[in-house]
Amino acid sequence: MADPKPFMTMLEKIKHFFEKHIAPTESDGDIDEKLKVASAALFMDMMHTKETCANKKQHLILILLENTFCLTEEQASALIEIAEHKREQATDYFEFTHLICDAFTRDQKIQLIESLWKIAFVDNELGVDEEYLVDKVARLLFIPHIEVLQARNRVRAA
Repeated sequence: MADPKPFMTMLEKIKHFFEKHIAPTESDGDIDEKLKVASAALFMDMMHTKETCANKKQHLILILLENTFCLTEEQASALIEIAEHKREQATDYFEFTHLICDAFTRDQKIQLIESLWKIAFVDNELGVDEEYLVDKVARLLFIPHIEVLQARNRVRAA
C-alpha cells in the first residue's frame, strides 16, 4: 500500500495555492464596512445591556458613529439598522472583535473602549452587565485592564 503522506502534502500545497492566488479577496472598502458594522454592533449591544435611557444612548451612538467614521446622520442611521440586525444574529462578541483586533491600531481600540464607556455612563450609573461587556471586549482586543480603567476614568471625568 502506498504511503498517503505525499498525497496529503500535495493536496495541502494545492489548497494553499488556491487560497493564496485564486480565492476571492476582500477589498479595502468591504473591510472598512465590516469594521463599521462591527463597531456599531458592539455599541448597540451596550445600549441593550440596560434599557434605561435607550433614546439617549441611541442618540449618542449616532453621534459616535458620525464622528468616528465621518458619516452623515443618514449613513449613521443606516449603519445602526444593519448593526442591530447583525447583533441579533451574532452568537458571541468574537464575531465582531476579531475584525477590529486585526485592523484597528491600539489607539483606535482604546477609542472604541472609551466609546463603550460613554454609552454605559449616559444614565450616570454603571451596571454590572455594562462593565462586563467593556471588560469582555477589551480582553478580546488584548487591551490591558489598567488601560481599560484609565479609559473609564477619562470618560467619567469628562
